[in-house]
Amino acid sequence: MKSKWMIVFLLEIIFTTVSSRMVVNATVRTIQSEDGDIIDCIDMYKQPAFDHPALKDHKIQLKPSYDVKMEITSDGEKQDSATTTTTQKWHKSGTCPKGTIPVRRNTIPKNLASKRQHPTSNHGRKPPMHSQSHYDKKSNENETVYLQLKNHSLAFLHTEGFAYLGAKGDIQVWNPLVESDDEYSTSHVALKSGPYYNFEAIESGWAVNPGVYGDRQTRLFVYWTGDGSKETGCFDLTCPGFVQTSNELALGAAIYPISNLSGLPYQITIFIHKDPNTSNWWVQYGERINIGYWPSDLFGWLRSHAETAQWGGEVYSTRVGTHPHTATDMGSGQFPDWVSGMSGSVKRIRVLENNMILRFPQWVFSYTDEYDCYSTYYISDYVPDPQFFYGGPGQNPRCP
Repeated sequence: MKSKWMIVFLLEIIFTTVSSRMVVNATVRTIQSEDGDIIDCIDMYKQPAFDHPALKDHKIQLKPSYDVKMEITSDGEKQDSATTTTTQKWHKSGTCPKGTIPVRRNTIPKNLASKRQHPTSNHGRKPPMHSQSHYDKKSNENETVYLQLKNHSLAFLHTEGFAYLGAKGDIQVWNPLVESDDEYSTSHVALKSGPYYNFEAIESGWAVNPGVYGDRQTRLFVYWTGDGSKETGCFDLTCPGFVQTSNELALGAAIYPISNLSGLPYQITIFIHKDPNTSNWWVQYGERINIGYWPSDLFGWLRSHAETAQWGGEVYSTRVGTHPHTATDMGSGQFPDWVSGMSGSVKRIRVLENNMILRFPQWVFSYTDEYDCYSTYYISDYVPDPQFFYGGPGQNPRCP
C-alpha cells in the first residue's frame, strides 16, 4: 500500500512540475495581489484542463448554449435575484485580458505541505471519502458516532427523487476558524450521483483550506471527483478536469468582503447546471459570470443527471466523531441562528429539472453528522422563501 501511494505521489509531483512550466510558458500577464496571491493570466487554450486524457481532443465551449441568467418561476413570472456584493481582492491590482484565464499560482509553504495527511491530497484532492467503517468510538465514553464519510463532518439540506440538472443557492460568506493546517471547512452547493463507495460529485462555494491554499483566507472553490476522491478529482485547477472560460474570477482566490458578527452580511450566489446540448456542467457565479465547466467526459453517472442535490457545510479533520473533537468551525462558528442570521446559511435554494425551470425542491430534509458539534435548522413557515441555517464551533461543552 505504501508503495502504491509513493507511486501516485511521484506521478502527481511530475504532473505539477510539468503543469507549472506550461502555465509559465502560457502566461500573458502576472498580477501581484495585495493579499499575497500571484495571479497568472494564461492563454485559455493552454490551461491545465487539457492535460486530462479524456480531454485530448476536447473543443472548448466558450459559454452555455442557453441563457440561465433569468430565474423563472413555475407561473412564468420573473423572480428578483439577490445581490451578490463580494468580489476578489486581486481585482484591485489589475485584470486579465480577454482570451486568458486568471490562475492563482500555487505557493504552498513547505511547512504546510509536509503536514498533509494523505499523499494524494498534496495537489488539491480531498482525502478519500470512503472507509470500511464509519463508526467512531469516542474515547472514555460508551457513545458511538456514525459519520457518513470517515473524517468528514457534514451538515446539509438534501433533496433526491428526481433527475437534477442543476442546483443553486445564495451562500453567506464567513471566515471560520480552522484549527490545524491539515483540516478545512467549506460551505457549498453540491450535486452527486453513483454508488455510495464510488460516487461522483461536483461542488462549488467557499472554503478555508490551509492544506490547499497555504493560509486561512476564505476562498472561492470548485471541486470534482469521479470515484469518491480515491484517485480522481481536485480543488480548482490543481489537476486536469475543470475547464475555465472566464477572465474575471480566479479559482482559489480570496473573497472580499466577508461577513462578520458585528457587521453586514455578504453572500455569494452559486449555480451549477448542466448544458442540455453539450452535457457539460457549468458553474455560474453571481447571476452573470460563467466561470467554466466540467466536461461530461469526466463522468459516468453525472453524464446524464445528478441523483441528489445538497446545500450546506463540511469540516474535514481526523478529530471529528471522536474525543477530543476538533475546534474547527463550520459556517460562522455559531450554531444555526435564523433570527439574527449570524450563522452559516443558504437562501434562494433552487433545483433545475428536465423542464428547465428553476424552482424550490419538491421536498427536502436537513441532516447533520454531529448535532452537538455542528447543527442544522430549516425554516419554511412565515418566511417569503425557505431558508437553511447550519454550522457550529466544533469542540464545545456539548461536544468535548
